[in-house]
Amino acid sequence: MKQPIILLLFWALCLTSLAEGASGKVSLHGRVTDAVDGEPAIGVSIYFPMLSQGSVTDREGRYEVTGLPKVKTIIQVSYVGHRTIIETIDLRSVEERNFVMEENNATLDEVVVTGLAGVSRADRLPAPVSVVTPHALEAVSSTNIIDAIARQPGVSQVTTGSGISKPVIRGLGYNRIVTVNDAIRQEGQQWGDEHGIEVDGQTVHSVEILKGPASLMYGSDAMAGVLVLHGAPVMPQGKTALNVGAEYQSNNRLWAYTLNHAGNLHGWVWNWRWSQKEADEYKNKQDGRVPGTQFGECALTGMIGMNRKWGFSHVKLSYYRLNPGLPEGEREEQTGKLLPSEAEQKINHWKAVSENSFVVGDGALKATVGYQQNRRREYEGGEAGLDFRLHTVNYDVHYQSAAQDEWQWAAGLSGMWQRSENLGEEYLIPAYRLFDIGAFASVTRHLERWTLSGGLRYDLRHLHSYALEENGEPRFEDFTRNFRGVTGSLGAIVNLTKRLNARMNVSHGFRAPNLSELGSRGEHEGTFRYELGNATLKAEHSWQFDLGLDFSSEIVSAQVALFANHIANYIFLQRLQSDSDRFQYQAGTARLWGWEATLDFHPVEALHFENTFSYVNARQLHQPEESRWLPFTPAPRWTSDLRYDFIRDGETFNNLFVSLGLECYLRQNHAHIANGTETETPSYTLLTLTAGTDIRCRKRKIAAFYVTVDNLTNRAYQSHLSRLKYAEGPGLCNPGRSINVKVVWTL
Repeated sequence: MKQPIILLLFWALCLTSLAEGASGKVSLHGRVTDAVDGEPAIGVSIYFPMLSQGSVTDREGRYEVTGLPKVKTIIQVSYVGHRTIIETIDLRSVEERNFVMEENNATLDEVVVTGLAGVSRADRLPAPVSVVTPHALEAVSSTNIIDAIARQPGVSQVTTGSGISKPVIRGLGYNRIVTVNDAIRQEGQQWGDEHGIEVDGQTVHSVEILKGPASLMYGSDAMAGVLVLHGAPVMPQGKTALNVGAEYQSNNRLWAYTLNHAGNLHGWVWNWRWSQKEADEYKNKQDGRVPGTQFGECALTGMIGMNRKWGFSHVKLSYYRLNPGLPEGEREEQTGKLLPSEAEQKINHWKAVSENSFVVGDGALKATVGYQQNRRREYEGGEAGLDFRLHTVNYDVHYQSAAQDEWQWAAGLSGMWQRSENLGEEYLIPAYRLFDIGAFASVTRHLERWTLSGGLRYDLRHLHSYALEENGEPRFEDFTRNFRGVTGSLGAIVNLTKRLNARMNVSHGFRAPNLSELGSRGEHEGTFRYELGNATLKAEHSWQFDLGLDFSSEIVSAQVALFANHIANYIFLQRLQSDSDRFQYQAGTARLWGWEATLDFHPVEALHFENTFSYVNARQLHQPEESRWLPFTPAPRWTSDLRYDFIRDGETFNNLFVSLGLECYLRQNHAHIANGTETETPSYTLLTLTAGTDIRCRKRKIAAFYVTVDNLTNRAYQSHLSRLKYAEGPGLCNPGRSINVKVVWTL
């Protein structure tokens, strides 16, 4: 790994030297006050997303950001429990700007999105986008980052126990979702059922969820959408912070710890974090302790770089280790008691990234290159069987124009190179190499009441699979496949009234089949099946249509989003015979449609009653009844949260709240029952009770404390997207009741 890191450091140094000739710098200062009493607002975040620079207000509500370039850009002013202010500011002519904070709840026009093709307000994007805020992530108790966001409208998760989760957006998952972390695609073994996202959730500050293939920056594999995992912004000039966190979960006896130190001195910035988790087997009232569901996790991440008048250059290094068990679900014949599981995994993920942004004119030139190595070993009885090592190099160069009053555009190139090796004694997929490249361009036009947006991307992907002989017999064949495709998006948003927006979008998606779908052949430990690839598979192509309405008033905020998706050559895994453990990848024509709705009713400032509903109808066309429904389609879901804020702006306790949450999953009778591939799942309802508060000293936050009771009634249930449902016999239930305590200190 040393050579790629040295090359990345050399790359960053060269780019930095090229940027020293940028234009002169300016500063912005001002004062932030509370709208109710006019008192200074302390600890308010002032941030420039495109420039990765910002500040916080002092005891007098004053702030100052120095070393800024002379550009026109977006400024974001945010404080928990108050309405976020988002404005476009011209730093060439403005040196002072004061703000007044109003107590309110976040709405769509208070969110900045960066994952489409530049920095934009969410209320000006025709494509459907959700944002999980830093405060929401801090308050949730979860075992991994996907589990933390899985209650968002239109988002679900395929789970293997409590330690492994895979995202699903509007009924589509696996390689149809691109996860972006540290400014590059997170690349591991995400094609496998029991392969999660190897990211330390403690490093994630906020999450953007882009639904559908409208994001043109990421190309193939982004057909279902993109998860953009944002790290914490750099510290304000002259500031350092030490953060310590701990969490306990009673059900699986999980202990988690994290230590973080970040700072910014004279434009030199750093941010490093150590995290560790240890969890025992989870339990439920039907199965007791479930063998094989324990896991251990350790991560070390670091960032060092510089923020200057010309932009910024950051180098990020990370190491992630996960050792999860693999539940087998075997039981004693007479008693039905679960037997110990001897299967386990060892996963290591190394990553080095150089992220650079240079002010060019009124916009920014982004240049990013990264190297990842993912090592996955699966053990049975103490000996390694499957052993994969994946090398990935990601690259991206694109230009983003400034946030102008009328026009905004972006264009660039991105892609990746991969090499996968088989190092074990057993085999599931052949070794392979891959290279792809794509070019994209997008443009947005802002009118008085309308915003129009569109763009195109063209991708080329080359894939070569290496032959392998086992015991003198051919196991894998040598073959080469080339794929190419166009991704496009065209949409509009119109302000029907001051409070009501309508959005429309049509997009075309493209996804090349992965090597597992094309060439797998072997027993997949932990998935209860023998998998066979299909070398004749073609690339998937989709057309998706989106229609949405957003309404916001003083007491009601509501959103509804409808979508229809038609996918040609849709690839899925189907059991060959009802009495066999052999599954093979097939292709057909899929049609998905559904909707998400959100209603937040707050008749008084302290009381919130938020409801969401998500529904997906996923069908394979031209098929008999038993195979008409697509596998792993999320059940219809209604979530409800009743929250009361006891203290909004107190001296010692701040944002003190208690909430009662409900998750109701309706019966999923749209199952792919051909040859016993899937079974139907009955309905169930889960309750969650949460209380939390920030603790302040001299009007500054020094700690946060949360207590959560998950599955309050200790319900025994099986999720339709849980792979453990198909373990031997009746399958395994999900975790039962858990009392979780979470504390975060800022020193």
